[in-house]
Amino acid sequence: MTVLATLQTTDGSVTVRRAVRGDVPRIVELLVDDPLGFAREGGDGAEAMEPYVLAFEAVDADPAHLLVVAEDGGRVVATLQLSFLPGLARRGALRAQVEGVRVHPGRRSSGLGSALLEWARIEAERRGCALIQLTSDKRRADAHRFYSRLGYVPSHEGFKLGLPR
Repeated sequence: MTVLATLQTTDGSVTVRRAVRGDVPRIVELLVDDPLGFAREGGDGAEAMEPYVLAFEAVDADPAHLLVVAEDGGRVVATLQLSFLPGLARRGALRAQVEGVRVHPGRRSSGLGSALLEWARIEAERRGCALIQLTSDKRRADAHRFYSRLGYVPSHEGFKLGLPR
């Protein structure tokens, strides 16, 4: 596994690497570990992991998507997905979309989330993106304060429409 970066936090350093299939259960644990995630994620047993494994395989196979984990001593302590979206708007600008940012509760307030998002910004610039964007559920007031501190601006109103699966 190739290390993409080493990030410094108040708790020491962590390595950022591309996620592998074996990381999926730990990533799901991070997704479940908040009230919103708990209501929509998870499940027990191998059968419950199947949709996550299928999604991981699709993300991993597509060079426009990069799912990473931050690891400390072999333990996954954070994750995010960075997707690269070409488009005609903004004179053909490439955008970086950040999704699924999660940090283990024991590692929050250590600078890990900030360092991981700074790494994502640098990676987006390296790939020629004109901007980096993310969405966040309106109920995540703490996350909104966090993103604002990092310079993200709440510039648009988002709309979603759930589709049957």
